[in-house]
Amino acid sequence: MAQGVDESFLADLANHFRLPDLDYRTYSSLDLAYIGDAVFELIIRTTVMAKGGTSVNRMHKQTSALVNAGTQSTIIRLIKDELTVEEKAVYRRGRNTKPASPAKNQTLSDYRRATGFEALMGYLYLKGDFCRMMYLIERGLRLLEKEEAGKTDAI
Repeated sequence: MAQGVDESFLADLANHFRLPDLDYRTYSSLDLAYIGDAVFELIIRTTVMAKGGTSVNRMHKQTSALVNAGTQSTIIRLIKDELTVEEKAVYRRGRNTKPASPAKNQTLSDYRRATGFEALMGYLYLKGDFCRMMYLIERGLRLLEKEEAGKTDAI
């Protein structure tokens, strides 16, 4: 199913569910964004839950604050300079894809940048490059936290 840094999970997934051997480079940007959105949300849910000591409702609110077009748009803005040439190409392809549905509660530019971010996450996931995907997400969240702390200090 995928060639990359860590194939074991994707190989097990393909074997258990008898998935065809498809090349991750052939997926459309919206296909990549579709899976990337789910992977990003799962990672955020996992990190929120691991902090423990709170209700499911509160965890949902914390997750929703991070898994939305506005936040994803900010994260990609913060990490864009750290992307490889290949990653930038995947991001741009996703960003420039015509949205499948209209943006809800977000600007069109935020929605498009978020779609590019999700496409990049989907690409890295299907490529099996989990370490790089996690690094970019962690780096983005740390920079986001730093940026938001700076806004609070300025008030």
